[in-house]
Amino acid sequence: MADAEVRDRVKASSGEKCVDSSVSVTNMNVKTPDLRSVLVTSVLNLDKLDTDLYRGKHHWIPRSQRLFGGQIVGQALVAAAKSVSEDVFAHSLHCYFVRAGDPKVPVLYQVDRTRDGRSFCVRSVKAIQHGQPILICQASFHMHQPSPLQHQFTMPAVPPPEDLLTVEELIQRYLSHPDLAEKAKQGLHKLLANEVPIEIKPVNPPDFYRRVAMEPKKLFWVRARGYIGEGDMKLHCCVAAYVSDYSFLGTALLPYPAYQAQFSASLDHAMWFHSTFRADDWMLYECESPWAGGSRGLVQGRLWRQDGVLAASCAQEGVLRVQTVTESKL
Repeated sequence: MADAEVRDRVKASSGEKCVDSSVSVTNMNVKTPDLRSVLVTSVLNLDKLDTDLYRGKHHWIPRSQRLFGGQIVGQALVAAAKSVSEDVFAHSLHCYFVRAGDPKVPVLYQVDRTRDGRSFCVRSVKAIQHGQPILICQASFHMHQPSPLQHQFTMPAVPPPEDLLTVEELIQRYLSHPDLAEKAKQGLHKLLANEVPIEIKPVNPPDFYRRVAMEPKKLFWVRARGYIGEGDMKLHCCVAAYVSDYSFLGTALLPYPAYQAQFSASLDHAMWFHSTFRADDWMLYECESPWAGGSRGLVQGRLWRQDGVLAASCAQEGVLRVQTVTESKL
């Protein structure tokens, strides 16, 4: 969904810069079970109203003041997963965002049990506000079936997450710059105050003070805040669906330093789950944009486990209406 200019330059754009060894990096790889992830306790914890009818609440509202698309996708997958047996797991979902969400009211999720087969089952979910759908989602679940056919791409070679800075630590570095304009400081402080329920460590964060055209590609480590545990794989897929939409569409803007998003919104979102994973462990999110045009951008992504296993793949198209950047950032 829409991200502000400062966020695109700090979070979304994973460019070309090494970590400054003079800045301390806190090792946050160890999580204690008593700190439950807000994604589990709040964001993805739906209220059951009736058979196949659920209500979702909001936790994090983007600066666009529209609902975060990843939240709607994740909650829709939660609703779908509640209607299937324990021996099947999500392998794909396909969603269309048809209206902007209203952050002032809850979202209703209506599940249609489209098909139950021997090894596959399909669920259709409508996310509804004010009596109208804001998202239409189809999710397919599959019983595990071993096969001799198995291959994947190779995970990119990148520094491990413990050697990198979080977005919050990067913002603190930018705030320490003596020539930073007051308007830019205010924007960065707002980002720090915004409690996003996921952690991000860009692999090659760009220089905040220079606008340089880059390839439409970025890499960052990501995980849910707090502890989820091994738990149910269905739950980890729902958390990954939430995470997959974060800072995704901004990849298409990286080659255009003279422009910033005036309006951006996801049109559709697809995801395929390949292997087991834990969404509260660091995963590498590899994002790229093979095409942009007609005020739209196409982005693709791969989520990698730290051991090099491809966990999930994603694709999204979104609206990108841009305006010329003003030179008053510093």
